[in-house]
Amino acid sequence: MYDMNDAELPRSSDLIPDGTFAKVTMIIRRGGIDGQGEIDRGLLKASRNGSDAKMIDAEFTVVTGPHTKRKFWQNFTVAGGKVDEHGVSIAWKISKGTFRAMIDSALGLDPNDMSEAAKAKRVLRGLADLSGISFAAKICVEPSKSADYGDANKLERVVLPGEPEYARIMAGEVVPPSPSPPRPQRQSPPPAAPAAWANTGATGAPAAAARSWAPAAAPSPAGIAPRPQPSPLTSGPEWLNG
Repeated sequence: MYDMNDAELPRSSDLIPDGTFAKVTMIIRRGGIDGQGEIDRGLLKASRNGSDAKMIDAEFTVVTGPHTKRKFWQNFTVAGGKVDEHGVSIAWKISKGTFRAMIDSALGLDPNDMSEAAKAKRVLRGLADLSGISFAAKICVEPSKSADYGDANKLERVVLPGEPEYARIMAGEVVPPSPSPPRPQRQSPPPAAPAAWANTGATGAPAAAARSWAPAAAPSPAGIAPRPQPSPLTSGPEWLNG
């Protein structure tokens, strides 16, 4: 026999409201790709779009307030992709700044504190140490870029010590949401003027040859593949994730 009386009722599929402030815990889900050190063995996830990017697959769980136990997911590129003039991954620099902010938020460090003690707390054995970290967050609703998927909750930013909402979030108080203004839409470039030989009957520049640089269109998927469920890591060091 199975007694279902104490089972938790299904939660609403509605999104967490845009601009919500909450304390969240991040767990890293293993993707099977090795990171730089032994502690990061099997930690990373490969990109699905054919690039060389390697990512952290992060699962966030709200731990305070009316949205407690609600989850959302986000990838953070830690290697590969576009590089700057020094050959450093641009996406990694962005992710690294976010991870540093998580540490400052979790430990209550002043972001401007560059004392030796504070700097030592920002040194990790590997990215796996971040699994289990809890910090103050602002959550947004990211509009879908594809008709095949719905909008999704994402981490808009980490809330840092010194910000007016920080202490209240970390104390578990309910802070009114503050949606950010929508980002301006990128304007599409105007259509290119037709080539001089177009529609003249000239045969010296066939259309197929002129478009040889264009990538082949990918076939439309027959359906949406179910999201894989990798096993999460155990928590990182107690001093960071305790």
